[in-house]
Amino acid sequence: MLYKKFNFADRHVSAKMSSAVAERGAGEYMLMLHLTDAGEVPFDRQIDALLAVSDEICLREMPQASAKLMRFFMTDSANWQDVVIEKTRGRNCPVSVVEQPPLGGGKAALWVWLQTCATVERSSDGLWAVKENRHTHWIATQMTADGHDSEQQTNALFDSYAENLKKCGCTLKDNCMRTWFYISDIDRNYAGMVKARNETFARHGLTQHTHFISSTGIQGRTADCSDVVMMDAYAVDGLDEKDVTFLKAQSHMNATSEYGVSFERGTLLDFGNRRVAMVSGTASIDNRGNVLHIGNIALQVDRMLENVEALLAEAGMHLSDIGQAIVYLRDVSDYALVNARLRQRLGNVPMVVTLAPVCRPAWLIEMECVAVG
Repeated sequence: MLYKKFNFADRHVSAKMSSAVAERGAGEYMLMLHLTDAGEVPFDRQIDALLAVSDEICLREMPQASAKLMRFFMTDSANWQDVVIEKTRGRNCPVSVVEQPPLGGGKAALWVWLQTCATVERSSDGLWAVKENRHTHWIATQMTADGHDSEQQTNALFDSYAENLKKCGCTLKDNCMRTWFYISDIDRNYAGMVKARNETFARHGLTQHTHFISSTGIQGRTADCSDVVMMDAYAVDGLDEKDVTFLKAQSHMNATSEYGVSFERGTLLDFGNRRVAMVSGTASIDNRGNVLHIGNIALQVDRMLENVEALLAEAGMHLSDIGQAIVYLRDVSDYALVNARLRQRLGNVPMVVTLAPVCRPAWLIEMECVAVG
């Protein structure tokens, strides 16, 4: 994996890029852009600068690449989500906006996932199709549903998503590879989401004896306070069964079903000319499901990275193959220590650290990533 850094101080934007170019066919690129302290610059102009810098880097560094996902991390969705949606409305790309304050300064950060040798188009059912050779990547973002609580909303989300996949000739079991659940007030509402997900998976034949789906369930919210749960999802059509490997790292972590949840620790996708590992939200846990190093953020960072390394090792990869990382932190006062420790281990990996509590209060930090090899 190759990394580059960019600094556009005059526009209050900094950026890092990773690139993994296959010998044959598609290359994978990740951009992580941060707004820095822009003083009195109006927020809409800050978003203009963020998007302009993203476009400039893409045009200069990867002119043949198409964006297959843009995700904004915001300090205040209630005030700024509509601004971002309006600014990105004309872009041919799925966009997700979540209130998870990026730490280190600035009102927003942006992750852009790009790919060459692909076309991007929106389908009539709201999914986005990223087409390359015999594979189609189906992206869904900003999905919400009506319901009185997290359980009802999650059930409705999955019902709608499964129906949309069916219209594309796909199923939840065979084609969905990754989900992200953003849950308002996670300490209160996580259990309802888990219950609905467990029941939905059982109905669709996703069990501990078959497989689950790689996932992150983390605190986040939309501009609408009635949205207890928001979901993004990623599915792929055209992969054979042998092209999908579920990463376990059982020497380090136990099966999630042992403590009542249903997701895979990670998934490796083999596209023939490249392999993409999608690592779920990973924390400081052992192979019996215990939280390790309770109250010690430094040691939790170390164990979290050890667990991520173990998952990547099953994919034949290393930390140096990570294209992007998203880190979720419970306590903002831990940011300086955490950022320094992560940079020491991950170097110039495009990364954002957000204020977003994990599903167990004792977990002070969690990390997800995408690696390419």
